[in-house]
Amino acid sequence: MAKYLIEETLTSQVIADILKNPEDRMEPVRRIFDSAGCKLEQFYASLTENKTYLIVDSPDLKSIYAVTANFLAAGAASAIKCTPLITTSEAVGMFKKAASLTYRPPGK
Repeated sequence: MAKYLIEETLTSQVIADILKNPEDRMEPVRRIFDSAGCKLEQFYASLTENKTYLIVDSPDLKSIYAVTANFLAAGAASAIKCTPLITTSEAVGMFKKAASLTYRPPGK
């Protein structure tokens, strides 16, 4: 499975709802990822930025998109950014492969 960093910008309505009824959202969020075949590894909040940051293991990007589409449709997030993550050893392999490739920029 691949790891992804999901950054969600929360809507003002969600913040208002949390103020009315503060609750830990880890388990409800974990359940929707589980149902999509993913694993929620970490869940962080930065309320000074109105954002949550999730680290998720997923078999594919389509599974992530299925979950985040639900977040958007429910009005929980106004924007979602998904960044694939790799380990440092995977990065070394990627750089070695990149070094073996050649590319000619336009006009050169």
